Amino acid sequence: MIPVRGYAGARVAVLGLGRSGLATARALVAGDAIPVCWDDNPAAREVAASEGFEIAELRKNGAFDDITCLIVSPGIPHLYPEPNPVVLAALKAGVPIDNDIGLFFRSFATTEWENFDVPPKIVTVTGSNGKSTTSALIHHVLQQAGRNTQLAGNIGRGVLDIEPAADGDVVVLELSSYQTDLARALTPDLAVFTNLSPDHLDRHAGMGGYFAAKRRLFAEGGPDRAIVGVDENEGLYLAGQLSEGASDDRVIRISVEAKLTGPGWHVFAKKGFLSEYRKGRQAGSIDLRAIKGLPGAHNHQNACAAYAVCRSLGLAPKVIEKGFTSFGGLPHRSQLIAESQGVSFVNDSKATNVDSAIKALSAYKNIRWICGGLEKEGGLERLAAAAGQVTKAYVIGREAAQFAMQLTGVDSEVCTTMDQAVSSAKADAVSGDTVLLAPAAASFDQYDNFEKRGDHFVELVQSALEE
Repeated sequence: MIPVRGYAGARVAVLGLGRSGLATARALVAGDAIPVCWDDNPAAREVAASEGFEIAELRKNGAFDDITCLIVSPGIPHLYPEPNPVVLAALKAGVPIDNDIGLFFRSFATTEWENFDVPPKIVTVTGSNGKSTTSALIHHVLQQAGRNTQLAGNIGRGVLDIEPAADGDVVVLELSSYQTDLARALTPDLAVFTNLSPDHLDRHAGMGGYFAAKRRLFAEGGPDRAIVGVDENEGLYLAGQLSEGASDDRVIRISVEAKLTGPGWHVFAKKGFLSEYRKGRQAGSIDLRAIKGLPGAHNHQNACAAYAVCRSLGLAPKVIEKGFTSFGGLPHRSQLIAESQGVSFVNDSKATNVDSAIKALSAYKNIRWICGGLEKEGGLERLAAAAGQVTKAYVIGREAAQFAMQLTGVDSEVCTTMDQAVSSAKADAVSGDTVLLAPAAASFDQYDNFEKRGDHFVELVQSALEE
């Protein structure tokens, strides 16, 4: 646990008592602060009360009279589409608002670091797609190389729940736009921007607000080195803002769409080969084609970002390649579930938007595509253009028929349920096919989250193969 610094003796309100909220309350106590907790869910309040935390209705008049700061959990809106009532009450009372990420960055470094031979480093990863895989891949490579490392944030443990830093420790944090948007302190040593595509637009009032939330990690965080995907205009813009010139190697540009040249530091992947160029000369390369845990161009972008981070931390290309080769991938992200009679079954339930689904579709051939769910903003037109390798789509969700109608030019079957989709896809599949779950939609019409949706797919596939 990381004891929160700077609030000893102060009453600090905590709004939202899920994983991060409870971890925050515990870390505040460890730092001699007094957490005052609230959640609209009675069950969550009961859990917090069972740990001895003070519970207080923060929407009441005067609730913030003796509160020093309000800590807000990531899922709670603080501005758009409208502020949560408790957040609004804090704003009107002039009480500062922060989150666990901000508390972490102000609390992680201690005077004990003066005795370390190698100062700890913090690596942060943000972007629309690939954050989790990139973060896990960096963590895995560092582990395989024998480096002390911890993984936290939007993946794994809450940031305040990790262990205090050890000599030479590297902390890898996956950070969502919800987390970067509100944090009052952001001071990573290395920061990664993978890519940007439409997502969470209601929460950020459009693409501009969404990009601005990501950009805070770099513009206000001031990392010593930034690794930036430049295949979208936003990434190009961000790299340009951070760089003092073409030869400024504090910015490493990465791409899976173009060969990057020039006097700076570049990492790119073309046709399955990763290349590192520094000062116009090749400095390293990896053949990614045979690495099963990193299929497709989207995972090659993740590999470029992870490679750039690990090189910045002093690892040799061969050491990084060895780590890549042993990486098994993450659940629900291009996860190979089974292979039977020449048919592969792949779980990419995390493909919750159109852009991530397009990337999944580009990674395989002869696809039996399970898709559908709660459609997000932006429409599905781009999916049809990217479905050239799709033999047939099996559409699930409450609005499956409407979803299927938008897949123009794609042979589709309205299945509605995952059970029917898996059954039909398995019955139709022949050797060389891939049965791919890449929904291009949220799960909430049928499942609590994308993990539950992916778990159900895995369960059905395994059961079908046992028959």
